[in-house]
Amino acid sequence: MDLSKEQRVELLSTLKTRFEKNMNRHQGIEWAKVLARLEANAKRLWSLSQMEASGGEPDVVGYDTSTGEYLFYDCSPESPKGRRSYCYDRAALDARKEFKPENSAIDAATAMGVELLSEEQYRALQEMGKFDTKSSSWVKTPDHIRKLGGATFCDRRYDTVFFYHNGADSYYAARGFRAVLKV
Repeated sequence: MDLSKEQRVELLSTLKTRFEKNMNRHQGIEWAKVLARLEANAKRLWSLSQMEASGGEPDVVGYDTSTGEYLFYDCSPESPKGRRSYCYDRAALDARKEFKPENSAIDAATAMGVELLSEEQYRALQEMGKFDTKSSSWVKTPDHIRKLGGATFCDRRYDTVFFYHNGADSYYAARGFRAVLKV
């Protein structure tokens, strides 16, 4: 879970470049303060490397004044390619009798040390640009829906953000998941 010095330098350079190119996502936030938090937390830096490696293009999208944490969301134009074709969670994966996907979104997120975006976080991301116009992303599913076998996902079509449902065991080549990481 530790990055080599070269990997850290490369990742921090990528994150800084993305931060500077997309100032509309984090107005009033200074890179130097974000960098200090990142350098002090190797575990979170590793999680960001996993977000980056799977195509998420993580970027700072906010600051939590109550915890002092910066919020990173996946900001790739489409749902990250390295995290697609997953069903929702382990229970859904285990329930499939045949044609099981490689993994579940919840298991993959846990292994990366991140969480799926909530519907509210997904809608906030969509205020910063147009995302998932050709793909869709699993989002945190409310317990009462999941208990009935469903799971929720979002996308953007017709210049509108849609919130949908599907069976938790379903998976599609164009559906992945977007993550949030607090640093």
